[in-house]
Amino acid sequence: MTPFDLGLVAAPAGAGGGAAEEEEAKEEEKKTFDLRLTAFDAKSKIKVIKEVRALFSLGLKEAKELVDNAPKVLKKDMKQEEAEKLKETLEAVGATVEIV
Repeated sequence: MTPFDLGLVAAPAGAGGGAAEEEEAKEEEKKTFDLRLTAFDAKSKIKVIKEVRALFSLGLKEAKELVDNAPKVLKKDMKQEEAEKLKETLEAVGATVEIV
């Protein structure tokens, strides 16, 4: 009786856990993040507009359009520390923000 009769066949080298290794590599590679405004409390809409305007040096019209058209990416390609800081600031005035 040979191993082939029992259905035992050796797997090629590196076949096990390849998907897990790829995901770990993607997580390590992610060094820039996007900040997305997903929603805001209707009562604090004006506060959110003012904060977006101040944080991103926008005019009133541009800031209002960004907030009104949520979900919208507010800023792209920033470090995680900066994204976390901006997220805390915006959530303090009533915005719902996620880091992508």
